[in-house]
Amino acid sequence: MPPASAATARTRPISMSYLRAFDAVARHLNFRAAAEEMALTQSAVSRQIQALEHEVGTSLFLRHTRSVELSSAGSLLHRSASASLERIDSAVRQIRQNTGRQSVSITTWASFASMWLIPRLEAFQREHPDIDIRIDATDAAIDMHNTDVDLALRYAVPAPAMAGAERLFGEQLTVVASPWLLKNQPIQNVADLMRCTLIEAGDAYRTQHMEWLSWQRWLDSYGHASPATDNAQGRTNKRTNQGTGPLCPLSPARWLYFNYAHQIVQAALTGQGVALARLPLVAESLANGGLVEVLPAMRLTSPLAYWLLIAPRSSARAEVRAFCDWLRQQASDTRHAIGDVPDPQTLATPD
Repeated sequence: MPPASAATARTRPISMSYLRAFDAVARHLNFRAAAEEMALTQSAVSRQIQALEHEVGTSLFLRHTRSVELSSAGSLLHRSASASLERIDSAVRQIRQNTGRQSVSITTWASFASMWLIPRLEAFQREHPDIDIRIDATDAAIDMHNTDVDLALRYAVPAPAMAGAERLFGEQLTVVASPWLLKNQPIQNVADLMRCTLIEAGDAYRTQHMEWLSWQRWLDSYGHASPATDNAQGRTNKRTNQGTGPLCPLSPARWLYFNYAHQIVQAALTGQGVALARLPLVAESLANGGLVEVLPAMRLTSPLAYWLLIAPRSSARAEVRAFCDWLRQQASDTRHAIGDVPDPQTLATPD
């Protein structure tokens, strides 16, 4: 049978077999790297791209002497192809998962995984030894419809993008320090804090909501007794007041900044300074004496909360339901430990 004409080739659906090669080259912008990824020769990948361009009817790449870039048509096709291939791969992974071992995949951020989730997992594994757990610790938001993740645990204020999310527990911020530090630096009031090293999140002032984690926000509520100037340096702190209440200049002995909550708590545990900690994440350390709540009457309620999102396609699986039931019980224990009594209307975001 003679080969189809170019006109006929360009009116029928393209061959899916070429899209893997196209996606690899589009991601790497390098034929050699794409060939290595696909375990093919560079010439074989080049032939597949040429065949795809013939079927589409236009060049998908601009080929230069030492580099390659997507053409406008190539960019358009890659946006669609990459999303389609990811959905196909996700479906295949789900099929393989359902026909093999039971498992639950969870995405959450690193500090929550290390400080709250992982220490409790042994109890779930003891109750359900036949269920595998996979944790992807990342701050990046993902599309729950287009990945193989079953559950997402997030830290946020309610938002339309979180429709259907279930509130696990809220949050209060509290001043904590190690008992060893307090032996040498007793803290009875706000003024005593100014003689200490204060530990703070390095990105606390980056967004409006994260600013709730800052010492400035806490001092705006409770710092009316703090000194107005830095006696050691003879100048006021010029940090901008973004909160409510009176502005109280920050003038501690020194600062320590970290990017992650678990780093802040680790520094406090080892006596390196005083931290403004998220109560749900340090409840265990307070219970076992690793940390001391220095000014328990001065907790600051945050608008942020901890949420559970379940992928629609995963909600019916028995292993996912079992994990969610266990997670809800753990969350209930945490609410009890920190005295969190939420308004029933906040337990889930509006659909």
